[in-house]
Amino acid sequence: MAPQYAPSLRSRLAPLLIILQAAFIIIYVFFDKVIIDKQKDKDTFSNFYAEFQDVNVIVIVGFGFLSTFLVRYGFSGSGFNLLVAVVATQWAVILKGFKSWYDGGEFTLSLRSLVDAEMCAASALISIGGVLGKTNAVQLVVISLLEVSGFVLNTWILETLVKVHSLTAIMMLHVFGAFFGLMLTWVLFRKGSEQQFEKETYDRKTGLFSMLGAVFLWMFWPSFNSVLVDSPKRKLEVVCGTYLALAASVVTAAAVSVLSSPKGKLNLIHIQSCILAGGVAVGVASSAVHQPWEAMTIGFTAAVVSTIGVQYIKNHMLLAFQCHDTSGVLSAHGFPGLLGWLAHLLLQIKDCEDHTIAIRFAVFHICTLLITITMSLSMGIITGVLSKWSFWRMPQDNKCFDDQAYWEFHHVSLHK
Repeated sequence: MAPQYAPSLRSRLAPLLIILQAAFIIIYVFFDKVIIDKQKDKDTFSNFYAEFQDVNVIVIVGFGFLSTFLVRYGFSGSGFNLLVAVVATQWAVILKGFKSWYDGGEFTLSLRSLVDAEMCAASALISIGGVLGKTNAVQLVVISLLEVSGFVLNTWILETLVKVHSLTAIMMLHVFGAFFGLMLTWVLFRKGSEQQFEKETYDRKTGLFSMLGAVFLWMFWPSFNSVLVDSPKRKLEVVCGTYLALAASVVTAAAVSVLSSPKGKLNLIHIQSCILAGGVAVGVASSAVHQPWEAMTIGFTAAVVSTIGVQYIKNHMLLAFQCHDTSGVLSAHGFPGLLGWLAHLLLQIKDCEDHTIAIRFAVFHICTLLITITMSLSMGIITGVLSKWSFWRMPQDNKCFDDQAYWEFHHVSLHK
């Protein structure tokens, strides 16, 4: 028999969303404006709108379809992804606007600020992948608000205290999102999760839809890495490097998947999770990658690390540390992000002729990682503790990974 509808959707989700949207509108009324410069806006729109839409496809379609791999959680995987993405983006625009206002500028809205906000939202989508199927929509909205707040605060600290370039700070979204999600899974761990949930499975249809999401992400990832790069020459380098790293990741992930399979066959989960590893790593290291072979080497190494992580580390984290990572965000984004950070450090030191400057860069670069991990772990723990509050009505074990707890199904109601 299908589980009853979750009471949180009726008594908590609707009021929360209405209050949030009303608050967003009020804030935009009093503080936000769109700067209009006809010639400048014409050039910006014609050059930037296509990349804005590419990022839109990544956030909405790519992550949305990628979350449909669970056999009975397709509606929730894609629908909740859209809900979280738009809430997180609106909140990120507000936070970024306050940041600009605090720095002496104006609270303005532009295509660039929307893209910046959507990349913050992408960090939240990475995080919720770790608790996919084990949380309701109310919890996911709360998690996204807190995660985006923590990530914006992290970028502000990096830019203000460590003097990190804004692009480098925001590309740490993979590391921040992965470790934030890991802490969520640790705090929200359910007893008995050592054994796979009955509904935590996938079949050919859901696997195909999820692979479609992975393909969309793969196709548009060069835009995701290059959208905030200002120099046309550097933008071209980042696009080409990202593509080559992604290509190397596909080939390597397929090879490692076959080698790690007892039957010598391809594993769909490996392909979905690891073909983006090179793009993630190169994105973090983008400001230091200038040669094609550097990008391909990073893509190759990231795919090896990511595939091995999905095959072995995910189960080890579950059994040893009680971290039930549903989507394997640590292996898909965390490890490649760390690898990209390391590649950035090594390449920057290699290109630096002054040893004093190299040492200084290394110190600041290490501080960047330590601050990001510290912020993500602490914010993840705080968010996890707040998410466990009984007020949010966490789904029971028998309602996890099941759309019928949240969505209406006409064919089910006809048989009642």
